[in-house]
Amino acid sequence: MAGQFVGSGWSFPMRISPTGGIALVSGEREIEEAIRLVLATAPGERPMRPEFGCAIHDLVFAPVNEATAGRIQHEVFTTLDRWEPRIEVREVEVTAGDDQGVLYIDVRYVIRGTNNPRNLVFPFYVIPSHDDSDPSSSGPDHGPDHGTGTGGDGGGPATESER
Repeated sequence: MAGQFVGSGWSFPMRISPTGGIALVSGEREIEEAIRLVLATAPGERPMRPEFGCAIHDLVFAPVNEATAGRIQHEVFTTLDRWEPRIEVREVEVTAGDDQGVLYIDVRYVIRGTNNPRNLVFPFYVIPSHDDSDPSSSGPDHGPDHGTGTGGDGGGPATESER
C-alpha cells in the first residue's frame, strides 16, 4: 500500500533509460527528485501552473545572513508543505558553505506512507555583491567614475572643474 502512495514517475532531470525509453524512478528516489524539482522551479516559470515552485529564487541577490536564511527556511517549508503531500517536513536548516556564493538547504522529512525519515541537501547559489567580496572595487562610493565620459550628474560632458 505504501508503495502505491509513493508512486513512480519520470526521472529529473529527464534522461534516457538503457533501453532507449524515458528513464523512470520510483519509491524514495522519486520523492527526492520531486523535492528537487519543486525547489529548483521558480514561481511563474511554468506557464500552465504559474503558482508552482519555490520563491527562494527571489533571494539570489540577498546578502548571506541570518535574515536570508530564515526567509529561505520559511519558503522551503511552506512550499514543500503545499506541493509535496507525500512527505511531512520535520526541519529545514540553512547553512553557509565555505564559498560565499552557496547556501546549503538541509531538508529533513518523513515519507508519510512509510514513516521513513530522510534528508536532502539542496545547494542554493547566491550572487554576492561586489562590496562584500572585494572592498577595493570601485563604484559610486569607492572612487571616481572612469570610462563614462559624463560629469558627476550623468547629464552631459564633464566640465573642466569636474575632471
